[in-house]
Amino acid sequence: MPDRRPTPPRPALPADARGMIGNMKTTALVSLRGAIDFMCFPRIDSPTIFAGLIEPSHGGAFSIEPANGTANVKQMYLPDTNVLLTRFMTAEGVCELMDFMPVPENGDAADTPAPLPNCVIRVARMVHGSMRLSMRCEPRFGYARGAHRTHRIEDGAVEFHEIDGALQLRLDSTLPVEIDDGAAHAEFELGDGQSAGFVFGEAEGLREKSFHCETVLDHTIRYWRAWSAQSTYRGRYREVVMRSALTLKLLSSSEYGAIVAAPTFGLAEALDGSRRWDYRFTWIRDAAFSVYALLRLGYTGEARHFMRWIAERSRHCDSDGSLNVMYTVDGKAPPEETEAASLADGTAGVPLVGNAARDQTQLDVYGALLDAIYLYNKYGAAISYDGWRDVVRTVDYVVDHWREPDHGIWEFRNGLRPLLHSRLMCWVTVDRALRLAEKRSLPAPLKRWFDARDAIHRDIHEHFWNEELNAFVQTPDSKTLDASALMMPLVRFIGPTDPRWLGTLDAIGDGLRVDPLIFRYTRGETLDGLPGIEGGFSACSFWYAEALARAGRVDEGRLVFEKMLAYANHVGLFSEEVATSGEALGNFPQALTHLALISAAYQLDRNLDRVHIPWT
Repeated sequence: MPDRRPTPPRPALPADARGMIGNMKTTALVSLRGAIDFMCFPRIDSPTIFAGLIEPSHGGAFSIEPANGTANVKQMYLPDTNVLLTRFMTAEGVCELMDFMPVPENGDAADTPAPLPNCVIRVARMVHGSMRLSMRCEPRFGYARGAHRTHRIEDGAVEFHEIDGALQLRLDSTLPVEIDDGAAHAEFELGDGQSAGFVFGEAEGLREKSFHCETVLDHTIRYWRAWSAQSTYRGRYREVVMRSALTLKLLSSSEYGAIVAAPTFGLAEALDGSRRWDYRFTWIRDAAFSVYALLRLGYTGEARHFMRWIAERSRHCDSDGSLNVMYTVDGKAPPEETEAASLADGTAGVPLVGNAARDQTQLDVYGALLDAIYLYNKYGAAISYDGWRDVVRTVDYVVDHWREPDHGIWEFRNGLRPLLHSRLMCWVTVDRALRLAEKRSLPAPLKRWFDARDAIHRDIHEHFWNEELNAFVQTPDSKTLDASALMMPLVRFIGPTDPRWLGTLDAIGDGLRVDPLIFRYTRGETLDGLPGIEGGFSACSFWYAEALARAGRVDEGRLVFEKMLAYANHVGLFSEEVATSGEALGNFPQALTHLALISAAYQLDRNLDRVHIPWT
């Protein structure tokens, strides 16, 4: 009798068991099983069309894998590119699956093809032996809430039309494709040297444009290698720094210049499945890190594009000079936060779309903004008259409001409080504005600004210093440590060997560290008013490594840095957080983590190479 027992479901892959591809419009995550199981379309902050990463049973995916489901799998990027290669290996054969998105036109290349539609290209080819493969393309529109119709077109393509929306998608294939319960499906065998190609994207563009996948692949590889070659970084951490730069490029918008915090939403920050935020937006806070990293790597064009985006936000700020915390890539307010119940997987939390932090008060964002403007003026181009007028308005707002409590960098959802990091970045706001005014001989209320800067400096030392802990603390009269204090020497508020700073550094190492992992703040049941226990915050670990190096404890900093590199996934991507048991937590990959990595790598290179940079 045949065995009629049902095949048990395969265990879910860890969230970081994926590589990322993209085209500076949107991104897609490709799993070690050959499935695109997370993709928003047509833009990185649009609704999902594939969300199997969050809800495997009905979130949707586009899979290409061995038909029997068994193979050894390795995944890598082609060197210095964002072209992802997944290799399926069995005793009978080795198949390579190449995943990429056509990139924007490069006007400097004589053989650049005409602009291509917004799409994913997948090429499966046998490099040895033979293998039977299965392809299934099963989109789920609008966060798996929307229904669609599936049609076979005369030319053999399959189109998916959203019933209650305008989105139309198309799958072109070099092989015959069947329709199976609303999905496109094919099983096929490839022999040595044979290949199959699939193109999936916007239907209108694909109807009008025909192209050869291999030609587009060659162009895409040349584009990424030419972009990578622009990097001026020659330090000892070239591979991880370059992967971080390529990741940041994928998280940027070629149209607007903004860089989103992460390409995903709904990936839990706690092992119980809670804390499932949406990070597909651009935080003003990340501005200084982004500009610093891009300029340090030699990407002045990207820095200029991002600065234009920042300048537009400053130009359109409220009449009192205040800014929003975050924006969509085109500079609008993010949507209200709602539950994506259609993607709930039965764990402790429901994925959230939109972000309620958009309505919070976070005074630290102004320091990030002014630091970015200052750095770009120092290493890029001088600020315009109109731009400076907008800056003055914003600095005056900070001078008027720096004493007020806020929600802070960690976006607390249980009330306002006076926060060390927010005061620190208010100091940065005024300090950078003063430096810029003096350097460029710009008109400004200098006495008012000097008085405010001095007052903030005294306030931090007098009210946020805890004698018992010998450390700066999160709020006045508390014993709560906060890893965001690691920014104090990085933004040059305090000397890296100042006794007060060294005490704070030791306190953070003793109170917030588990091996290389640095937790955001002293953990307690009611501190942030949220359920679940989060992991170590990866960016904080790289800040800690850099702070150690700046303090002269280079060997310690290097060890923390090198240990953190081991938490990257198999293709060098970092999640937002890491559990003490090693699991990746939070949205993935996380821009802030890669930005902090680049900064720490530069500082370690300077220390290890004994390069002295004057503190001017």
